Amino acid sequence: MPSGFGTFMEQELREAPAAVERQAQAVKGPLGDLLARLGRRPPLLAMTCARGSSAHAASFAKHLFERYLGIPVAAAAPSIASLYRRRLRLRDQLFLAVSQSGGSEDLIEAAAMARASGALTVALVNATDSPLASACDIVVPVAAGPEHSVAATKSFVATLAALLRWTASWTADAAIAAALDRLPGRLAAALALDWRMACDMLAETASLIVLGRGPTLAIAREAALKLKEICRLHAEAFSGAEFRHGPVALVGPGYPVLLLMPTDAAAAELSRLAADLGDNGARVLIAAPGAAQTGRLPALAADHPEADAICLIQAFYMMALRLAARRGTAVDRPPHLQKVTRTR
Repeated sequence: MPSGFGTFMEQELREAPAAVERQAQAVKGPLGDLLARLGRRPPLLAMTCARGSSAHAASFAKHLFERYLGIPVAAAAPSIASLYRRRLRLRDQLFLAVSQSGGSEDLIEAAAMARASGALTVALVNATDSPLASACDIVVPVAAGPEHSVAATKSFVATLAALLRWTASWTADAAIAAALDRLPGRLAAALALDWRMACDMLAETASLIVLGRGPTLAIAREAALKLKEICRLHAEAFSGAEFRHGPVALVGPGYPVLLLMPTDAAAAELSRLAADLGDNGARVLIAAPGAAQTGRLPALAADHPEADAICLIQAFYMMALRLAARRGTAVDRPPHLQKVTRTR
């Protein structure tokens, strides 16, 4: 066990701000090369390919590229390449593979097939010497450093930061760039937020819903995965809008709902949904800027919507670490899981 920390997961959470700060220099050259290629032949479509936490990071990329660039983004089904051997028509389009280890065969085969079809293939990976990196045209390092806990935390935060850096550079958006400069300090501050109220509510529950929208949808998906993975607690994530189209029927008196509030235009509708759920007797916890109060988890003051979302998952991770301890699970080695997951 690392000296001074109870778990590797806690150590890595506390390393995330420094990793994000170091990343700025690590990605400068690769992003310059990538943007030069994109400038010569701008894509009309981006396709992402990822699994697990990296798939949630890829959905963050979808939000960023569609929101700030107007480029439609679709998620690839890796089995189309790895099992069905079908080449997609991706000439001159962007193919983004996201992975921590870069070792899963289905992602490697999908990237190789996309490259053979004429796509510009990009690997956003923590392991830059991995087979996935070798299969792609350009490698953008996550630069999170070693991660020993099976549950990805530091690498997920750093992946989101790298995607935000890419977006800032691609759009020459000074507001995003400035928010990235502030992000390491804000990530450190997010670790100190008091989410004990969530631990108290979830310690004995059997199931819950996690809601987000816009920049926090990817965060909600990641939070639900971590609740399953390290807390052994069944959780499902939805867009607040999608939740009204059927899943809302699950909610009755006392049913727990964790709502991760965005700080942009998506907030108004989520606030209305939270009120409706509360009127129906649900136990709603809202993570939003401001001090803790009944039904409200504190979040940092709004700065930039996408950077705010990254700070939310950092605060959530610390709560999940404490919740896992209360529920008696081993956060660094969840049952049936390995650090590198290989699928085909």
